[in-house]
Amino acid sequence: MNQDSAAEEYCKIQEIRKIREMNNECASILCDYINQHSRLITKEIMQNPDLISGLTEEALFTAMLAAAYDLDTETEEEDRILANEYLRPAIRKLDAETYTKNPYYQNISIPQEKFHQWELGYEEYEAYEGFIYNDLKLSENLKETPSVGFFAHPFRFPAVLENGREWMAIKPNEIETSQDAVTLAKGKTITFGLGLGYFPYMSSLKPEVESVTIVEVDPDVICLFEQFILPQFEYKHKIKVVLADAFEYASLQMPKEKFDFAFVDIWHDVSDGLNLFLRMKDLEKLSPSTRFSYWMETSLYSALRWKIFDKVIEHARSFDEALRHLKDPFLLAGKA
Repeated sequence: MNQDSAAEEYCKIQEIRKIREMNNECASILCDYINQHSRLITKEIMQNPDLISGLTEEALFTAMLAAAYDLDTETEEEDRILANEYLRPAIRKLDAETYTKNPYYQNISIPQEKFHQWELGYEEYEAYEGFIYNDLKLSENLKETPSVGFFAHPFRFPAVLENGREWMAIKPNEIETSQDAVTLAKGKTITFGLGLGYFPYMSSLKPEVESVTIVEVDPDVICLFEQFILPQFEYKHKIKVVLADAFEYASLQMPKEKFDFAFVDIWHDVSDGLNLFLRMKDLEKLSPSTRFSYWMETSLYSALRWKIFDKVIEHARSFDEALRHLKDPFLLAGKA
């Protein structure tokens, strides 16, 4: 590689570093906001006539968030980029009817019931409370845009609590991040992880889905589902629930069954999901005729991508060696 080419490629790597830095800064702000201050922006603030001044609610929401995290968008270029190119595209006002008209919301009623450490019921987002509503959006240059939504009015959703803490809920996030899998489901379908049965219900409504096998490791979760939720399914005859460990079933039983489609949803988030995701990916070879889909797949690949990036930069013995690895389309073009 000549000197000019090396300089050009070095600049590209530095650009990736900068994008990664901005991705992390945006994620840090939104993570702190969602986990610690999700009700910081209230209805009273958003409807204050002195603040509105012709802004859309999404633009005002972004401005309030930027101000809360001391971003100086007037004089600091990086703060301006962070607010306008990262935070602003991440914020979206959602239409409640998009979700309340969903067949699960329309047809499945969750009773207020307790069973051992589990409790079924409903929780609520307040008006203008922020929450993650979908997976990351990935650009060609590896810019990552989180998906943060809010409603203008309170929004109620089904949930199951474990020892008083939310374990699973049918929020907009569950609906949005399961949609690709629901669309792809066909023939003999299997899903790993039960929750409140959203994916099994939605996929069972499809005429092209012959059956849905659910693999769940917790007998109490199965009991709650079979007693209170499954009886409400229109096509309950399509549903089969198996008490088993996901990896044991995928290793031993699944290859014999020859499923057409598999959806894996056995983690709470990326922090506990990456290793589980990679374990299941390794088992795909045992079921070559099955198409696999994974919950929060874009976020999982993002976590893997940056781990690889760090290792390459840390352990490469030369610039050229690092460059060979970093020119992998998986890293530079965001392909997995």
